This record gives sequence, structure tokens and C-alpha cells, in this order.
Amino acid sequence: MFAVGHMALAYLISKASAKALHVNPNIPAILVLSIIPDVDILFGVEGFHRGPMHSVVVSLLLFLPLFAVYRKKAIPYFLALASHALIGDLLIGGDLQLLWPISTQRISLYPYLPTIGIFSPVNVGIELVLFTTATLVMFGAKDIQLFFCNKKTNLLLTIPVGTVLLPTFLGYPLGVPILLVVPHLFYLILFTIAVLVVVFAAIKRT
Repeated sequence: MFAVGHMALAYLISKASAKALHVNPNIPAILVLSIIPDVDILFGVEGFHRGPMHSVVVSLLLFLPLFAVYRKKAIPYFLALASHALIGDLLIGGDLQLLWPISTQRISLYPYLPTIGIFSPVNVGIELVLFTTATLVMFGAKDIQLFFCNKKTNLLLTIPVGTVLLPTFLGYPLGVPILLVVPHLFYLILFTIAVLVVVFAAIKRT
């Protein structure tokens, strides 16, 4: 999936789990966790993408201390991280080392299901539905207001802005299908505003 799909999926899953668990997770942290596994792209090592960083075993091990300390409050965050590989990338493309280091075998839903490429109309449609649903929920739950508040945790959003959203529009040709340009632009503007609100507030205090 593209960044938009991963973030929308993580938001919806974490929001649903948070409601069931009666907890209130930090939305910027949820959104950042949803794209963290793709940091393996930055290493530039052939074959490393969709490797150990996409392992659900690794995600679980990293979260064990958080589960011990925060218990059910950590669940929405874990689901946001795990959804990247376990749902998003497994459904779109597959070929993941999902169980590393227990197994280095790359897991895929194929040939059991037809291959869904990241640029395929099916994936574009899935990501548009996820983005639209997440945006409607965000407005309905009034989570959209969080991006206009002076909260230091909003600075976390510099990570998706600098690593996936802004670079999307700096290259030519565009790295995303034309139908996903508006969703990426929406998140880019929203996250940039959230960061600038905090920065300007800090400057005003000095």
C-alpha cells in the first residue's frame, strides 16, 4: 500500500480497538507507527524491503515492554504498527518475511489469490475507500481538531511529511496514481499545519 492506505487503515483499526477498550490513543503516534516498517526502504539494500522490519514477530517483541507497562492502552498502537504488514502489505503484493526471525520464508497470499499490485485499480480503489472512510470518521469523532491544537506530539507528524508525503510531490513523474494525489495532498497539508501550529506557538513564547 501507499502511505495514505497504511495511515487510513491504522487509524480505523486503532480507533475501533480504542473504543472497545475504552482508551484514548494519540492519533499522530498511530499514524507514524503505520508507516514505520517502510523505513527499510531507506537502507537501500536489495531484498531488505518487506523483510525483518515487516515481521509481526519483531513488532510483538518490541511491544512486550509496552504491554507490561501500559497493558491495554498499548493495544491500539500495536495494531497500528502490525496492520502495515499483516493487512496492508500482505493483501497488496505480499512477499513478506512476516515471521522473521522464526522463519526467513517470504509469505504471500498468492497463488491462492490473484496478485494485487500497488498500482492496480483494485489497490487504488481500496486505498480510496480507506481514506474516505477514515476521513469521515476523523471528522465525525472530531479528531480532525487535534491537528489544529498546540500539542507537542503533533511534531511526530514531521516524520510522514518528510519521509513519504512531501517526497511524493518532489519527484517526476509522480510516484502515486493520479487518483491518490488528492488524499496524499490532504494528509500533507493537514500534517504540515499541525506541525506549524506547534512551531509558531513555540516561537511566540520566546
